[in-house]
Amino acid sequence: MADTSFDVLIIGAGPGGYVTAIRAAQLGFKVAVVERDFLGGICSNWGCIPTKALLRSAEIYHYMQHAKDYGLSAEKVSFDPAAIVKRSRAVAGRMNSGVGYLFKKNKINLIWGEATLEAPGKVSVKASKTEAPKGALGPGAYQAKHIIVATGARPRVLPGLEPDKKLVWTYFEAMNPDKMPKSLLVIGSGAIGIEFASFYRTMGAEVTVVEVLPQILPVEDAEIAAFARKQFEKQGIRIVTDAKVTKLDKKTDSVTATIEAGGKTQSITVDRVISAVGVVGNIENLGLEKIGVKTERGIIKVDEFSTTSVPGIYAIGDVAGPPMLAHKAEHEGVVCIEAIKGLHPHPMNKAMIPGCTYCFPQVASVGLTEQAAKEKKLDVRVGRFPFVGNGKAIALGEDQGLVKVIFDKKTGQLLGAHLVGAEVTELIQGFVVAMNLETTEEELMHTIFPHPTLSETMKEAVLDAYGRVLNM
Repeated sequence: MADTSFDVLIIGAGPGGYVTAIRAAQLGFKVAVVERDFLGGICSNWGCIPTKALLRSAEIYHYMQHAKDYGLSAEKVSFDPAAIVKRSRAVAGRMNSGVGYLFKKNKINLIWGEATLEAPGKVSVKASKTEAPKGALGPGAYQAKHIIVATGARPRVLPGLEPDKKLVWTYFEAMNPDKMPKSLLVIGSGAIGIEFASFYRTMGAEVTVVEVLPQILPVEDAEIAAFARKQFEKQGIRIVTDAKVTKLDKKTDSVTATIEAGGKTQSITVDRVISAVGVVGNIENLGLEKIGVKTERGIIKVDEFSTTSVPGIYAIGDVAGPPMLAHKAEHEGVVCIEAIKGLHPHPMNKAMIPGCTYCFPQVASVGLTEQAAKEKKLDVRVGRFPFVGNGKAIALGEDQGLVKVIFDKKTGQLLGAHLVGAEVTELIQGFVVAMNLETTEEELMHTIFPHPTLSETMKEAVLDAYGRVLNM
């Protein structure tokens, strides 16, 4: 007879859910995870990982087209859209099977189906529409002292701009196109929108991006966003800000969009439209209201240890609010389960959560923007260093980039770091570690960075904040 009672039951096997399950198992809990679609969640299957596979194909295609710049020859460069998508899906499949392996390794029970909270400590699971993996437990009634909701998010839908999966896409269809469009409209310039704009532009599509706010990449530092915009426009991406798409007129194999900007209306006809206007948490049909779990503006209200308004019920990841990032969900889940165990972990500091956008060039940041620091009435020192002054960037042929750092003038505390350029998504962690260790400018200036590396731009930016820059 199947076991139905657990110490911890997690609803959702995305990054937050499966990582929390592993940590719970390490701590000696008897653990089960309920999933209805795919192990690894959106991130591994339709988000973070497969999009990076697509972007990698685009990056290599770009370099092949510019082989001459590196003293090389590559003739008749072309691409196979189906093969590019196939590789991306294979990467997603590998991630999916990897999560399954980790479940077995850590003796985590997988329950396949859709979960509903019946009462504190009680969950009912009904059959899923997708086939259950071998060895998974099935529908039924389950009990657990601690229940963690980690159901993730889905694309936000705007009235009148609803995706139809054929002409108007979400990121699901954009990752698995039936054909490579020759023209494309992207609604929204956050990370998802800009990444797809970069991918399709590199693959040859005429791309227009429409953003309702004055700045693309709205969460980024204004100076970094402006630098990135200039690079995107050099690549041929058309960007319209302070604008909104008011209507989509669908034809047989094209869409005519009406765009309002600056009091004027314009129309653009494209092969496909990508709606990238954010995501919303999956909080519906979970039984939250029935048992009294408080929600607000589409997210579950939690404290610093992810506890909801109902004892024994917790929420992590996208359903617990922004930033809606996989690494935030993972860390939040670990803090949550360690608090349940009584280990007294430090609450997560959202100011220390880095953000990365894998466009061309890449964008990465952590902490306060310059504007946010000034709005807090902080007296700041700002340092900048361009990639054009870095030997490794020049050798790579990637000399268009900028590192910007913000320090508290009184204490030397690093308040924020903002980067745009080649591989900055790998560089940002240096500043994240520095901030977490409460490193001062003096310690950063005394740190020896290896030469030649892109990371030297980080130290030079710090030196610039204090009038000591060397290579500019």
